[in-house]
Formats: sequence, C-alpha cells, structure tokens
Amino acid sequence: MSTRNRIAACAAFVSIACVSVGAFADDHAYTEGAVVNVARIRTVDGKFDDYMKWLDTTWKQQQEAGKKAGYIVSYQVVSVEPRTLDDPDLLLVTTYKNWASLDGALAKNDAVAKQVEGSVEASNQAQFDRAKIRRVLGSSTMQVLELK
Repeated sequence: MSTRNRIAACAAFVSIACVSVGAFADDHAYTEGAVVNVARIRTVDGKFDDYMKWLDTTWKQQQEAGKKAGYIVSYQVVSVEPRTLDDPDLLLVTTYKNWASLDGALAKNDAVAKQVEGSVEASNQAQFDRAKIRRVLGSSTMQVLELK
C-alpha cells in the first residue's frame, strides 16, 4: 500500500470515527430536565401548625417572588410519615429550570429576602427564630432525567 493510500485510509477512518462519536452522543434514552432541591424538615412536637402557618405566609411569599423574578419554576410542601426521630415530616421541594438557574443564588436570595422580609438581617433573625419550631435535616439537589 502506498503512503498516499495509507494517509487516505487513515483520514477516512478518522472521519468515520468522529461521525460515530457524534451519533453515540445523541443516542441517549433521556434528556436533562429541571433541577430539584428537596429540603428535609422535622417540626418540633406540637409546632407543626405553627410551622405550616409560616410556610403559608412568609415562605410562600418568598417562593412567589422567586417565581415572578424567574429564579424558580415551582415549589411544593410534601407531608411525609417519619419513621424515626431523625426522619423529616415535611419536604420542601423547589424546582429550577436548570443548573444555571442556581448561578448567583446568594444574591438572588438576598434580593427576595429584602423584598419579603425587609432586610437580610431580618430574614436571618427569622431563620434563627424558626429553630424553635423546626429542625432542618439537610437537603438534596438533583436533576430530572426525562425519558424520550
């Protein structure tokens, strides 16, 4: 085989390989969907209704302000049956359009806090005060994979 034919064969192989990689990349059985954050909350015994009242007022105002500003897509409160003392009894679910929606989250949350509660300091104090009626057990952020 001549050098010219070898170069042509290598070029053809590389071209086919590049096209094949592109085809494999588009051949997923899913597309990347929304990003969801789930906060796990455990209310203090006897304070469930107090916490729900806060969720229905201040938290709901914060979420609605976030939706109006385009920071979030939706939000939900989900009741959960706790099985142990360290299990949540509520899940706070916030849905974002994508991972990029979380860019600048601190500044976005500060803007919402100022709008709803008057200042970041007031919002921080309110968060401290809520520790008397609930415990934050943690949160998870995940992405929805939508099947094609």
